[in-house]
Amino acid sequence: MKRTEIASLGEFGLIDHLTKNIELKNASSEKGVGDDAAVLSYANKKTLVTTDLLLEGIHFDLMYVPLKHLGYKSAVVNFSDVYAMNGQPKQVTVSLGISKRFSVEDLELFYDGLALACHEYGVDLVGGDTSASLTGLAISITCLGEGEEGKIAYRNGAKETDLVCVSGDLGAAFMGLQLLEREKAVYDGKDDFQPDFTGKEYLLERQLKPEARKDIVRFLAEEGIVPTSMIDISDGLSSELKHICKQSGVGCHIYEERIPIDYQTAMMAEQFNMNVTTVAMNGGEDYELLFTVPLYLHDKVSKIKGVHVIGHITKEGNGLVLETRDGTEIELKAQGWDSIGEE
Repeated sequence: MKRTEIASLGEFGLIDHLTKNIELKNASSEKGVGDDAAVLSYANKKTLVTTDLLLEGIHFDLMYVPLKHLGYKSAVVNFSDVYAMNGQPKQVTVSLGISKRFSVEDLELFYDGLALACHEYGVDLVGGDTSASLTGLAISITCLGEGEEGKIAYRNGAKETDLVCVSGDLGAAFMGLQLLEREKAVYDGKDDFQPDFTGKEYLLERQLKPEARKDIVRFLAEEGIVPTSMIDISDGLSSELKHICKQSGVGCHIYEERIPIDYQTAMMAEQFNMNVTTVAMNGGEDYELLFTVPLYLHDKVSKIKGVHVIGHITKEGNGLVLETRDGTEIELKAQGWDSIGEE
């Protein structure tokens, strides 16, 4: 395979090479790559801004994460944050810290994934930066989006008796990670090693190529529903519930039997001797939407494909409660992903 050293292009030549085919699609993107700053115009909309820092060895392992998938996922996790505000992502900037072991072709793969995500979600790449790195690959992505006055969903609006809803299913991304880590451990440098992923494709897809739930945001808008609070599930359902309840000054009551779990997730958890509810509650990286709506919208929200009502909001003094399948009530503990917490 051809390998072009990054030094042969230089910083500005590299940026030009990676961004030469970018076309702007959004009216709010007046000027993109090529000047000292992008020029954006949102007219009467509110501007939403989110950013993520992804570090090799902390957030991803290039032993089993293809660079194209990494580019796609890096963009999508930022889009998800904007959808979680009931907004629409419109622009991204990407900055990379690159060590000498990467070639121009490697970065082309990363940008291919990034460009695919931007195409799928209608987002413009409008700028960024590159730098040498002594510690592997570092990725910083900032996403800008737009929201309508009165329709932006925050974390602090949940009210007593509101319904607690989630999209999709939970725990699959975490089990995909466990599967990849297991196969990596078995591999251990063997030349003839072939990983066994048969029947587990969904788990791998959820870990390596997650999707943001723009469809759910669209369905909510079509039904005229503005969530009283919303957050995306990046660090685990328990952790996200804690965020909403803390910022809204409320408690919640969640029913174990209503937590949506895919069959492959349940089977994989059994193989690993893990409690599947614990996996679903604390796994993280699902990038599904957790949101609350008033009780009177029960029939409307229940009709939305992919949405599950898993509980309701209570008084703050009631705490965060999970009711198990046998009717036992236990306090919810947030044990989700924390990249700077203690081991």
